[in-house]
Amino acid sequence: MNLEDVLIEPVISEKANALREQDKYVFIVRPDATKIQIKEAVRRLFNVKVVDCTTMNVAGKMKRGRGIPGLTSSYKKAIVRVAPGEKIQAFEGV
Repeated sequence: MNLEDVLIEPVISEKANALREQDKYVFIVRPDATKIQIKEAVRRLFNVKVVDCTTMNVAGKMKRGRGIPGLTSSYKKAIVRVAPGEKIQAFEGV
């Protein structure tokens, strides 16, 4: 697996923005990605030192409406903590 393919997209939400103050960044990652692959991908793509990585599988939510009921897609989320004083410039709006 290519390291560029590990990270799918960053999560931009109110809770994720609050985590940035603690030097933590949130990404949606491939379901088969390991913590080691995620750490390496963030380190190489953003040129920062990764201290810790926490992953979780988020289950899809039930949606009901006029049509047939179903589920939203499930995904895997990673919270990556970088070394104190380091920032990922893509999140900072530079």
